[in-house]
Amino acid sequence: MPDDRLSGAHPADDNAAHAASPLTSQVPVLPPGSRMTQQSTGPRPGTALPRSVRVGYGLGSLGTGAFGTVPGLVLLYYLTDVLAVPAALAGAAVALPKAWDVVANPLIGAAADRSRAQDGSRRPFLLIGALTLPPLFALVFAAPPLRGTAAALYVAVLFVLAATAYAVFQVPYVTMPAEMTDDPAEQARVLGWRVAFLGVSILLSGALAPALARTDDEDPAGYRTMGVAVAVLLAVGMLGAWRATRRAPVLARSAAEPSLRAQFAAARDNRAFAALAGMWTVQALAVGVMLAGTQYFATYVLGSAASVTWLFVCMIGPLIPATPAWNRLARAVGTSTALWYASLLFTGAGALLVLTPHTHPAVAYAAVAGVGVAYAGLQLLPLTLLARTLAADAARTRRRRAATFTGVWTAAETLALAAGPALFALVLTVTGFRSSDASERVRQPDTAVTGINTAMSVLPALLVLASLLLLRRYRRESARLAHPTEEEGTRRAH
Repeated sequence: MPDDRLSGAHPADDNAAHAASPLTSQVPVLPPGSRMTQQSTGPRPGTALPRSVRVGYGLGSLGTGAFGTVPGLVLLYYLTDVLAVPAALAGAAVALPKAWDVVANPLIGAAADRSRAQDGSRRPFLLIGALTLPPLFALVFAAPPLRGTAAALYVAVLFVLAATAYAVFQVPYVTMPAEMTDDPAEQARVLGWRVAFLGVSILLSGALAPALARTDDEDPAGYRTMGVAVAVLLAVGMLGAWRATRRAPVLARSAAEPSLRAQFAAARDNRAFAALAGMWTVQALAVGVMLAGTQYFATYVLGSAASVTWLFVCMIGPLIPATPAWNRLARAVGTSTALWYASLLFTGAGALLVLTPHTHPAVAYAAVAGVGVAYAGLQLLPLTLLARTLAADAARTRRRRAATFTGVWTAAETLALAAGPALFALVLTVTGFRSSDASERVRQPDTAVTGINTAMSVLPALLVLASLLLLRRYRRESARLAHPTEEEGTRRAH
């Protein structure tokens, strides 16, 4: 069994390593040419932020959670079973717009870093995203009188615009906690509110969106209603975060790498980060495949389109209660070892789903609940390792490059969650799935039903199992950085 002591990440050392990090010290480490910006009013380093700032910042996750969940859950099905778009074309319409984020996210992160707004904050970006994303999201699901290729083109164009608006909000949003306070305990409180609202958003939007979209006769009007309802949730969360953080201080700004190429080069050269980001990407791909398959699994394997709501509740319901348990396990055995356990649980529970056609539906719900428990760990634990990796990079390079790394991190996650539906659509195409519009429901061949069942179960399980190879590499690289060779130590000294 892996041992965190190999990577210098023994649980007993977590607090000490965190306290020694330049990212959490009282004097932030800034790269050459950057500047520290501090407001004349508001909390000073090491003091508590106003509760309204902590809670208000967390509100933003109502928006990020909803946009990160709903398209992955219903967009592919909306295209193939409501707008009669062939599965391969539908997969491209979902994946290609999000692939744009791989370029857009780092560019937006660099623009936010270089911005010199009058108040020295990233909040103008939050406002722009909050004003543009909700209407664009509603238009994606407006169900125009188009079918086939024309419908795919309409959705793809609107989804590109929506994904860009989301990136304008999200990339600066995830960077703000490290700039609002240098106190690690206060940062933990801020992020605690973010995780809490994220869980509520994922559960609420993921459970209600399919229920609002689905009507007895599969009327496209249900998708219009769902699009407007989720748009309201997006606006409430995003505008709430923008307004509530007006009292937040800005202690330090990180400098952007000079080019997009330099940003990716910095991420690649930090081999521990590259391995961790690779593992996160593969696991996000697995989650994306499973989210995209949930509606198909409910409709064609369980034989009840309405069961998608309960499947999603089983998957996301454990997120909030299971998170403290994974935290306790991480303190007991080490974060990367706990992540190893979460990955194995996801693999086993996901593989169990393949037996659904031969067992009672209760087994499927239980397996999905097991996936949900594991998913809580897969969400929490890699972010803990990311914070540790960024702290180690700052200690080694004496530069604050969190914005660069988080831009690459979120871009990789976004691409993976978009590639998940595309990969599921590929399976549908290969196995002979037949698309239809809302006025008819065609009978699927047995090969298509088998493909849906396999893509929902075995495929995500194998992806998460493969991600453990990258986790193992991360442990090895982080151990090398924690205990450099004599040659490496000499090179760093010069």
